[in-house]
Amino acid sequence: MQFLSPLILFTSCTLLATTVFADAQAPVQSECQIKSQEISSKIQNAKTEGDKTEQANLEKALAEVNANCTETSLIKQRKQKVLDAKQEVSRRQTDLNKAMEKGDPEKINKRKDKLADSRKELQEAQTELEKVQPDD
Repeated sequence: MQFLSPLILFTSCTLLATTVFADAQAPVQSECQIKSQEISSKIQNAKTEGDKTEQANLEKALAEVNANCTETSLIKQRKQKVLDAKQEVSRRQTDLNKAMEKGDPEKINKRKDKLADSRKELQEAQTELEKVQPDD
């Protein structure tokens, strides 16, 4: 019985270490590969449902992703999205300031809500950019 306990412990640790090491060695998929797989999955769903129009549109989208998607292009697109979101936040802040000058509580609340939505979109855009932008 004394021999079995260390043997079981050793075997358990070995299996755990192997699992952890295998996870650490798993290749990281690029955003482009993930996009391609998602579209392929949607194509399969469209085939299953018999939706020829959706299938054709998805196949076209997949061809475009395969032809044009690079990590560099993703970074460029996401940087542009962040820039657009920043401009929208700035515009919404200006609208809020004007509403505050006029003193209309209804418009002020409406502008505050829109500004909050724009800030949320900016945060989401920044998060998406961080996913693909290499650490400097």
